[in-house]
Amino acid sequence: MKKHNFSAGPSILPQEVFQEAAESLVNYNNSGLSILEISHRSQMFIDIMDEAVALVKKLLVLPDNYHPIFLSGGATSQFYMTAMNFLNEDETAAYIDTGVWSVKAIKDGGLYGNIVQAASSEDENYAYIPKSINVTAEAKYLHLTTNNTIYGTQFHEIPTVDIPIVADMSSDIFSRKLDIEKYGVIYAGAQKNTGAAGTTLVIIREDMLKMVKRELPVMLKYENHIKKNSALNTPPVFPIYVSLLNLRWLDRFGGVEAIRKLNEAKAALIYQEIDRNSLFIGNVKTEDRSIMNATFNLKDQSLTADFLAACDAADIVGIKGHRLSGGFRASMYNALKLENVQALVDVMAQFEADRN
Repeated sequence: MKKHNFSAGPSILPQEVFQEAAESLVNYNNSGLSILEISHRSQMFIDIMDEAVALVKKLLVLPDNYHPIFLSGGATSQFYMTAMNFLNEDETAAYIDTGVWSVKAIKDGGLYGNIVQAASSEDENYAYIPKSINVTAEAKYLHLTTNNTIYGTQFHEIPTVDIPIVADMSSDIFSRKLDIEKYGVIYAGAQKNTGAAGTTLVIIREDMLKMVKRELPVMLKYENHIKKNSALNTPPVFPIYVSLLNLRWLDRFGGVEAIRKLNEAKAALIYQEIDRNSLFIGNVKTEDRSIMNATFNLKDQSLTADFLAACDAADIVGIKGHRLSGGFRASMYNALKLENVQALVDVMAQFEADRN
């Protein structure tokens, strides 16, 4: 029986994506070869890459001056690559601190230039999204994390500033429409809404290239990857192929606008139960709740083990919260169905009924 998978990542993908990816491991596209053994220089893989890039452009409605590339190293590698490529040592960039991933980006960014904190929600353990943002006049770009997987907060309104936004969008890319002109760079680890762990999607606006004076290693210069169509070295072939399958699925589903409606329905269902149920409480401010990662807790935390056991009995997995925030976390990425969320809600309701 298929589990109700609420894992934060690597996460659920559509069943048909798993099936087609599995078949490709034995015989890709009736070629007599596994996807794992085809050359990244072959026309077969060039076609995979070209279609994946085309679907990214289509689904996110990217103008011609935005270049999607698939890299390795995870979104974490982009914490330093963005600063290396966009910030000279004598220049300043502004960062918004909304949790662990922002803190890591700030630390790495500070290795290459001057970092100023434009806003932070650390004072309340990252339970909200800052509304007052102070971007200094000399700032070259503003970095933010659009959705925080650990604490369960999300920017529902992206700040309007006069400088490019560099956005870590690992956990909510392809979940809603973008005001793309606000962004100079978007990066996202694939293992949540894009595809399989092992590749990172980076989208770069053309005017962001050649912004620094420093000499960069070949592999750490975005311009080189764009010129070589993400094949500067041997790319992560299988994760890129799984991303292609997932992007095809999303396109068939109706694209970003159609999935947004489903995501909002899933979020409404879980948050309604959190607020209704006398045993549970949400972790973050209502207006800043993430539609991707719902975080909540038991008012009586001595019941934690019992609730996790009830979830396990109902084939619900991945519900335990991150060690830094505790409690529970329901990650509801694009491929998760409304019926999966309903299964969790039913367990929560029954858990309450059994104790009243």
